[in-house]
Amino acid sequence: MIIYNVTVNVDETIHEEWLEWIKNHIPLVLATGKFKDARLTKVLVEEEEGITYAVQYRAFSRESLDDYYKNHADALKSDGLKRFSDKMLAFRTELEIIDEYSVTFK
Repeated sequence: MIIYNVTVNVDETIHEEWLEWIKNHIPLVLATGKFKDARLTKVLVEEEEGITYAVQYRAFSRESLDDYYKNHADALKSDGLKRFSDKMLAFRTELEIIDEYSVTFK
């Protein structure tokens, strides 16, 4: 399984507006049918400027992610770029899950 990770540093002047927007944007990405689920996280690090978040989308497969890039990514990214282009900086990475572990306590 592949995780499509989008890390975004958001200027504090648009933080609340961006946070509301991303919470509506994530379901649109999931609606493409290419991802199993998504997780919105705040990066816990002291920043000189802005606030940083990471959104992790779990793709069903490499093929699903490639199809997302080919048929959906540009259109879905464009709204955020139009609204916040000079007030946010985003970069994307792909992570391959090698193994998963969990613990259950009684």
